[in-house]
Amino acid sequence: DVLPSPEGPVPSVSITEIRQYLRAQGIPFHDGYSCLHTPSLFTNGREDQPLPPAASAPYTLFIDKTTGSFLCTATLAEGTWQDFQANVELRHRGIPTPSSEEPEEDTRRAREDARCIWDRALPLWELLDEDETSKTKAMFGISLVTDATLKRFGVRYLRAAKSLVFPWFSPRDATLKGLKLVRVEKKGDAIAYVEETLPRFDSYRNLFGLPLVSRRDTELVLTGWELDALALHQATGVASLALPRGATCLPPVLLPYLEQFKRITLWLGEDLRSWEAAKLFARKLSLKRCSLVRPGNLQPRPLEALNQGLNLTKILRAALPASHKSIVSFRQLREEVFGELVNTEQVAGVKWARFPELNKLLKGHRRGELTVFTGPTGSGKTTFISEYALDLCMQGVCTLWGSFEINNVRLAKIMLTQFAAQRLEDQLELYDEWADRFEDLPLYFMTFHGQQNIKTVIDTMQHAVYVYDITHVVVDNLQFMMGHEHLSVDR
Repeated sequence: DVLPSPEGPVPSVSITEIRQYLRAQGIPFHDGYSCLHTPSLFTNGREDQPLPPAASAPYTLFIDKTTGSFLCTATLAEGTWQDFQANVELRHRGIPTPSSEEPEEDTRRAREDARCIWDRALPLWELLDEDETSKTKAMFGISLVTDATLKRFGVRYLRAAKSLVFPWFSPRDATLKGLKLVRVEKKGDAIAYVEETLPRFDSYRNLFGLPLVSRRDTELVLTGWELDALALHQATGVASLALPRGATCLPPVLLPYLEQFKRITLWLGEDLRSWEAAKLFARKLSLKRCSLVRPGNLQPRPLEALNQGLNLTKILRAALPASHKSIVSFRQLREEVFGELVNTEQVAGVKWARFPELNKLLKGHRRGELTVFTGPTGSGKTTFISEYALDLCMQGVCTLWGSFEINNVRLAKIMLTQFAAQRLEDQLELYDEWADRFEDLPLYFMTFHGQQNIKTVIDTMQHAVYVYDITHVVVDNLQFMMGHEHLSVDR
């Protein structure tokens, strides 16, 4: 993905400007947690009629307070703030507003593939052989998850791939939009879960469990994994959803579906990275309604807690409020301090897999810290930093690249070669396979080049942090961004 260039940036809009525009157009609205709620432009009969009174209109259109992007949950129409304004103008002219666009060819093909896999997969609670059922559940660590829970969430099993299949149903008409396959890989004594989605990760926006949520539900637990959502709902009865990419990101387009909840508890995982992600997501969801389950030995991820016989309801009740006053006592910090002492390796940050010597110097990548690499021209700074960033990105660290010296095509070629660990120009038949894998990384590029206005660059970074949950920004290099590339002193 590439963020807008300075020649065609996405114009920023403030919440004040959005409110003023809605009032000027006579569009009723009320404030939500992350969005403004309005009647939809896409669900009424005649387009030249004004919107119905606030009392009678269902508020199914949500406008993101930070970006101005909108989503109509009734028709799934979505777009930018500029698209919203254009649709309001069309309505004033009596021109029909399109309720939703036809899916692109790639999306349509992915849905067809998903339907074929879904039809071949068997309900996990209806496998012919009970022994196969118990072995399959044991393999995924879900022996204690009941058949009733599996049936409620519609989990299936694909024998050919030895994978669990989790469906993505449209919140509008319950049609199958995609799915996620999860399989187990053993690496020595360790077990790894490998995920694959249809459509691809960047288009997979499934809040797993959403069709089971009632409009009357006001409390929700957000998890980072589908199996955790099963365990939580079974043990507590509380509405539980799983984020599509776990603790990696919370796409803003999902926020409208979370507006109805007055209390959201984030229980994303069992390590400090999931804890940091929970704090980041809570800011996006509105701190005042969020609570966080802090990872620890007595508070592992939900599925592990179920398997250990822990009281999940008790853990939820002990969740910490995400918001806090400006002054805190040590009593409030006590558990966090203990967590840092117990998890010294995790506190040190994400380790580099390709650079063990670097771990000895920097210990790991930590949010909120600045690392400066210096060296003379041609010494290999860009080559090194591209692999340095790629290493973290492959471990799920959302990365934003600002390459002000070399263009993005050349940079992407360098990174793809490093990713594949081979010269693809000699094996072009492998290009698509490696490009597909590379495309699934949480990696984004700014399209700036050469000297730029620093405010424009920072605004773009802030936009990326909100939309893509970026936690690692690379600037290469400062000289070119500031327009000092012609200085004779190489510093």
